[in-house]
Amino acid sequence: MSQYYQVHDQVLWNPSNGVFALFMRSAQALAPEAGLPTGLGPMRSDECQIDLKAFTAFVSALVERYERTNHPILHALMEGFIATALVLVQRGGAELDRSEREDSDGRREVQVSGPSTSLPEGGGGTAGRWAELSARHARAMPR
Repeated sequence: MSQYYQVHDQVLWNPSNGVFALFMRSAQALAPEAGLPTGLGPMRSDECQIDLKAFTAFVSALVERYERTNHPILHALMEGFIATALVLVQRGGAELDRSEREDSDGRREVQVSGPSTSLPEGGGGTAGRWAELSARHARAMPR
C-alpha cells in the first residue's frame, strides 16, 4: 500500500503508508518553526494534494530557520525533512524564495534557487550538503 503526494494530477512522490504518515507528522511538528502552514492537504482517496506555493514558502521558511542556528541537534532533527521537501519542491517545478538579509549578529544569509540548486547558500558548504542530501533522497523517492 502507498499514498501519493501530488500537485493536481502530477505525482511527486509515492511513499509507503508508514513513510507517508511520518512525513506528514514531521511537517506538522515543524510548522511552528516555520510560522507558516505546511501546504500539505488532507489525505483523500490515498492522495495528498500539495498547495505548491504554500509548501514552497513553508520549506523556504524552514531552510531560513535552519540557517539561523548552528545548533547540531536542531540541524539533525530538521535535515531529513528539509532534504525530502526540497525534492518535492523541485519535482513540482517550484523554486525557493530568493532572499538576502543579515541576522542579529550581522551575518549575511542568502538563498538561491534553480532546478538543481533550490538550496541555501552560505557558510560551511551548506549548499553542497543540501544538494547531496536531496539527491540521495530523490533516488529513494519513487513517483
